[in-house]
Amino acid sequence: MPRSATLRASDAEREAVADRLHQAAVEGRIEPEELEERLHAALRARTYGDLKRLVADLPGDRRPARRRSPAGTALVVAFRLALVLIAVVAVITVAVVMAAWWLLWMVLWMTMRSRRYGWARPRSKLEPTSMDFFTMPNRRSHAAHFSRTSWRSWP
Repeated sequence: MPRSATLRASDAEREAVADRLHQAAVEGRIEPEELEERLHAALRARTYGDLKRLVADLPGDRRPARRRSPAGTALVVAFRLALVLIAVVAVITVAVVMAAWWLLWMVLWMTMRSRRYGWARPRSKLEPTSMDFFTMPNRRSHAAHFSRTSWRSWP
């Protein structure tokens, strides 16, 4: 006898066997008198072995388990892998956008600051002379600047 046959049965398992016996009686597999005897025995059963003996001669009402084909399993694995890859790409994209946002903010700040104050020195409004990043004041603006301010105010 298997070891599980000696284990104690619960009330729920006794009820399940009683339901199975009722179903067998409805199908005409057992007579009403036999149903009554088996129900009394089912409700008094203490172990799994006692319950199994009551339904041993009845066909199983369990449906055969569906087995997945290898192709179905491969599709499930591929689908899960695709979901994981999409999640990883989304996280990387968010991280890159966040880093790019700070870089973009810094460039925007530098651009706005350069338009207001210039990169290196104040530009002459009369004769602006500039080369890329460096503003080269001409003679007139240089003299005008130093005549208005002290030498310490030069950037």
